[in-house]
Amino acid sequence: MSEQERETTVRFYRHLHRHPELSFEEQRTSALVAEELRKLGYRVRERAGKFGVIADLEGAADGPTVALRADMDALPIEEETGLPFASTVPGVMHACGHDAHTAMLLVAARILASHRGELRGRLRLLFQSAEEINAGAKAMIGDGGLEGVAEIYGLHNWPALPAGVAAVKEGALMGAVDRLDIEVRGRGGHGAIPDLAADPIVASSAVVLALQTAVSRELSPFEPSVVTIGSFHGGHANNVIPDRSLLTGTVRTLSPKARADIRGKLIRLISKTAEAYNCSAEVEYTEQVPAVINDSGCAVAVREALVRTFGTERVRTADPTMAGEDFAVYQERVPGCFFWIGSGPKQGSEAAYGLHHPKFRIDEDCLPAGVAALVSIALARLAPS
Repeated sequence: MSEQERETTVRFYRHLHRHPELSFEEQRTSALVAEELRKLGYRVRERAGKFGVIADLEGAADGPTVALRADMDALPIEEETGLPFASTVPGVMHACGHDAHTAMLLVAARILASHRGELRGRLRLLFQSAEEINAGAKAMIGDGGLEGVAEIYGLHNWPALPAGVAAVKEGALMGAVDRLDIEVRGRGGHGAIPDLAADPIVASSAVVLALQTAVSRELSPFEPSVVTIGSFHGGHANNVIPDRSLLTGTVRTLSPKARADIRGKLIRLISKTAEAYNCSAEVEYTEQVPAVINDSGCAVAVREALVRTFGTERVRTADPTMAGEDFAVYQERVPGCFFWIGSGPKQGSEAAYGLHHPKFRIDEDCLPAGVAALVSIALARLAPS
């Protein structure tokens, strides 16, 4: 990668960082992406999946269609990095590095366009809206983003890895994301006369504790799962027992089997526990995105491409995480691989501010690394030597 290409990547990244846009609001970002891709000779389609961009580059010979994907949306977070190119939009920040992902794929697109004569097949680029709300991939697919695609690849910056290091693994990499909305209904009354009421706060407290036994006692210890109740609301006065309380939570699993098994167990535990306290419970269980499960063949191809690019010593086996990613929705339909590009400092990356933190920042050395990884993967799949 030339110094000019590196400088271009940094320039794109800093511009996008200054001008973040929330999910399904990425109008300026997508317009910039589309303009740059048209200059490079890509066939561009805008407003795919709301503000996504689909761009195709036809190779010199027939072959498969291979897709590369980047996400573009920011988060509703007030930035605290103090960077000279910090967000100019109050309350909105690229705290997950999607600005870096977009810049990486844009410059990779430029390099790959110069290799057009070597490509056997079609390169498809997907610049996606709304990953942060788990809605963009579905929208892109609905607008034809995967039509004809044989394989798909994507990356995410990872601040716990130093810049210049990459990580990949076969199989499950990121957790399925499901949502719990619970309403526990009781009978309100005076706080001093609890025998004439049915206290939904006590019942809800028991529900929170009971939910933890689904993981520890009802699922195999070899099936990693997490159940977290993140909000609990009930009552308005210190001496009044309310008639209901509301809880919300998240459920994470790594395997389709665990995901299928845990749903019924949680609903049963919630309903029966509430009933034991003379209350009732209504449960809304929403499946949001499946687990990111890397295809074995695609993961091997990515590892080989990364080793060629970075060397064996800088390519690691990724540790799975229960964080979620709607890249998984693409993988339900076509084989693919998602991998990490280190974005943390060279020293002490394990203590770097993490994704979604108001002080999150990347080490800009991750930018050329991400570009090189994407280019290497695309050429390996479309222009094998």
